[in-house]
Amino acid sequence: QVQLVESGGGLVQAGGSLRLSCVASGRTVSSNAMGWFRQAPGKEREFAAAIGWGGYTAYADSVKGRFTISRDNGKNTVYLQMNSLKPDDTAVYYCAAQMALYGGATSRVHEYDRWGRGTQVTVSS
Repeated sequence: QVQLVESGGGLVQAGGSLRLSCVASGRTVSSNAMGWFRQAPGKEREFAAAIGWGGYTAYADSVKGRFTISRDNGKNTVYLQMNSLKPDDTAVYYCAAQMALYGGATSRVHEYDRWGRGTQVTVSS
């Protein structure tokens, strides 16, 4: 059973940066696609970024050019580097994993089987 634990959230001023980490335990996820999603108060969970097993990446239009997703298979960890943060980026950020092997960087929530508990990111204006 894969477990995901996010960290790195916090309070930052607009224009600042944060790096989120997602550590997987239970087994290696090096052959699994991973994603970051976010949910703001009163809104539905939305896609932010994903990375396929081969390293291909995909981003939501709202974060493209500001966020970068990456993975370190040796550490079983996925990162989300967030730059030029805006108040609209305020949300709980969730890490997710596809349990099917060799998946692609998809934005579809239902294709992710394992989820972390989330880490809060707050951007002040």
